[in-house]
Amino acid sequence: MEKILVSSCLLGKPVRYDGTGQTLSHPQITTWQLQGRIVPLCPEVAGGLSTPRAPAEISDGKVITNDNEDVTAAFRLGAQKALQLCMLHNIRFALLKESSPSCGRNTIYDGTHKGNKIAGMGLTAEMLVSNGIEVFSESQMPALIKALAKE
Repeated sequence: MEKILVSSCLLGKPVRYDGTGQTLSHPQITTWQLQGRIVPLCPEVAGGLSTPRAPAEISDGKVITNDNEDVTAAFRLGAQKALQLCMLHNIRFALLKESSPSCGRNTIYDGTHKGNKIAGMGLTAEMLVSNGIEVFSESQMPALIKALAKE
């Protein structure tokens, strides 16, 4: 049965920068959990960052916190761990948190720490896509369900 990498915060785990989760309430998530198909991961925590932590955004290819700390190395490490997990479990699909500097699939914040979103991908989403893993955001659940149905 096809496994799916899922951002831990979407499963309600309090791993976001502000120490909260962002539970995605969708009946398919419950079904996948019961089937044992979900492999949860927070790339930022996997990369060694604490919870809570300073908010970070991508600016000029680096991940910078709102207090000007460069946390790019931790974000890259988390992305590498996500890819390793996908390879270990033969995962070809991921459901990641939109707008995150790690997991953003279609949008990220613009690096100014003023709440402005732009088109772009987080480091983990980018690494997974570049390695052939299909990445979906929480707003793309119907597309993910359809892609899995083809398998």
